Amino acid sequence: MTSETEAAAGDSPAVWLLALGQTLVYAATYYSFPALLPDLEAATGWDKATLALGPTLAFALLAVLTPFAGRLIDRGLGGEMLIFGPLLAAMGVAALAFAATPLHWILAWIVIGAAQAGSLYETCFAFLTRRLGLGARAAITRVTLVAGFAGTLAFPLGRVLGESLGGQGAMLVFAAMIVLGVVPVNLVAVTRLRRIERAAAIPRLPDPRGALRDAMRKAAFWVIALAFGLAYLNHAILITYILPLLQDRGAGATLAATAAACIGPSQVAGRLALVAAGARIGTGEAVLLSFAGVVLAALCLAFAGVALPLIFAFALLQGAGAGLMSILRPVLVAETLGRAGFGAISGAVAVAPILGSAAGPAIGAALLAQGGAGAVIAACGAMAVAGLASVIWLERKGKGGA
Repeated sequence: MTSETEAAAGDSPAVWLLALGQTLVYAATYYSFPALLPDLEAATGWDKATLALGPTLAFALLAVLTPFAGRLIDRGLGGEMLIFGPLLAAMGVAALAFAATPLHWILAWIVIGAAQAGSLYETCFAFLTRRLGLGARAAITRVTLVAGFAGTLAFPLGRVLGESLGGQGAMLVFAAMIVLGVVPVNLVAVTRLRRIERAAAIPRLPDPRGALRDAMRKAAFWVIALAFGLAYLNHAILITYILPLLQDRGAGATLAATAAACIGPSQVAGRLALVAAGARIGTGEAVLLSFAGVVLAALCLAFAGVALPLIFAFALLQGAGAGLMSILRPVLVAETLGRAGFGAISGAVAVAPILGSAAGPAIGAALLAQGGAGAVIAACGAMAVAGLASVIWLERKGKGGA
């Protein structure tokens, strides 16, 4: 398959359909919880810590299942996972609407966590890499550009649905979104992408034995995992509790929802800026900028109580910084640790960010209970600074796996 043909495959209509599917599944399974958090508290009478335990366990299960899901993708079952995973997710989201006890709530989230292992970015990107070869890079960029609007969709929709149907009732609409939106577009996309693969001989990435073991012997592997684990923990806490945090800074409910909805477009804007910069900015420099943006976002949020418009600066910087990371992490892994055995290595590095996302709701709830919004903002700022320090170390050491 020529490079021109691979590039065309990366711009296939099927890729845009898969991007739409990722947008809807992230809106329904990831952003619906923070978007409906105040309404869920009112509907159930449970505190934030109890509610947050569900998504925390879901992401923990996602981290455990990610390596297993990767093996299934290597066996050619990625398409099936992208079709049946969302169906299972819809069942879990619908079950949240009928959860009468915290145990029922947690069990529903466990179903969602299992479904996410076959529904979200890691599975989607691995499937694209397997099916499109060199065209996967362009395809992954397009998927992240579109899926960056998942939060933009979920927060205003959650506010409207929460007011009219209540927190739990709104979950039924998000479940229907998966069944009626995600499953059909994923089915068409998977079918078309498999036709593309059959029509051209796409070379497979090398997967030598011992590549993961060799990578894990390098300090760079652990530094990348630490930096992105902290970044995703920071983002998970802020996204989960963004509405109460912004309201603590003085924003009303509508203004807080508006600022929260700006994070999605900011993610897209950051990714578009990276595409526009092209070869003029190296991966290491882009990673440094993304982590610096998250540090500045924490500062803006800290001082938003004095100057309320800073909540929009926070949304811009947090969204752009975090949005770049989903593209830059696999590229940084490939450039730093090599492309041989990339799937296994990238999957292993991904465990830390997934665990960060898993721990975010629970850690955020504990910080809110013990020290209020100020403690949350301070802790997230410290995580951002530690992540930035890690990537500065990595850049200074170079990409030799020191």
